[in-house]
Amino acid sequence: MTAEALPMAPGRTETWRLLVPQTVIQTRRLLLRWWRDPLTMVQSLLFPAVLLIVLNTVLGKQISAFAGASALYGSVPMVALVGVMSGSLAGAITLGRERDEGLLARLWVLPVHRASGLASRILAEGVRILLCTMVLFAVGGILGFRFEQGVPAAIALFGVPLLYGLGFATLVTAVAVFAAKSALVEAVSLGSAIMMFFSTGFVPLAAYPRWAQPIVAHQPMTQAIDAMRGLSLGGPVRGPLLATVAWSVGAIVVFAVPAAVGYRRASRA
Repeated sequence: MTAEALPMAPGRTETWRLLVPQTVIQTRRLLLRWWRDPLTMVQSLLFPAVLLIVLNTVLGKQISAFAGASALYGSVPMVALVGVMSGSLAGAITLGRERDEGLLARLWVLPVHRASGLASRILAEGVRILLCTMVLFAVGGILGFRFEQGVPAAIALFGVPLLYGLGFATLVTAVAVFAAKSALVEAVSLGSAIMMFFSTGFVPLAAYPRWAQPIVAHQPMTQAIDAMRGLSLGGPVRGPLLATVAWSVGAIVVFAVPAAVGYRRASRA
C-alpha cells in the first residue's frame, strides 16, 4: 500500500471539531437512559413532587401563619433543590453502573473525543435540572406558588437551581468515581436530608433553636432558597445569590479536577 493510500490521522483541529457533535450524541444517550431508568425518574420527579404535596398539606397552614406569607415560597424552592440533588445522586449511580459494566472502558478505546464523555454528563445534568425544576414549579403553581416579581426575576429564578445543581453534581461525580455505590447513597442521602430539615425552606429561621440558627442561615441550601424566595415573592436577593454563587463555584473548583481524574481512571479500568 502506498503512502498516499494510508488513512490520515485526524489533526488537532479536526479532533476538537468533533467534540461538539460527539458530546451532543452522548448527552442524548444519557438523557434517554435516565428517562428509561425508574430510579432516576422517581428520585428526580416523583419523590420531590410527593414531598411538596405532603409538606404543603401537613405543615403549610401552620408555617404560613407563623411566617406571614405562604409556605410555598420556601417549600417549592427547597423541594426543587431536593429534586436536583436526588437526580444527581441517581445519575452518579448510573455512572457507577456504566463503570462496573465496562461501558466507560469500551467508549475509551473507541475513536471518540476523550473530553466528550465528561462534557456530555455536564450538559445532560444541566438539561435534567432545568426540566425537573420546571415540573416542580408547575406542581407548586397548582398548589398556589406564583412568580410575584415579574418575568425577568422568574427567568433568573431558574438559574439558581441550575448553578446549585451543577456544583452539587460535580461533588457527587467526584465521589461516585472513587467510592462504592452503597457508600455514595448513604452519605449523600444523609447529607441531603440534614440540609433539607435544617434550612429556611422547611420552617422559618426564627423557628430553629438559637444555637442552630447560624448553621441554618449560612448553609448552601438556605442561601439558594432565600435567593429563590426573593426572586419569586420579594425580599433580599443580592446577598443570598452571591453566597449561592460562591458555594456552587467553590464546589466546582474544588471537585472538578478529582472528578475528571476519577472519570479518566474509571474509563481506563
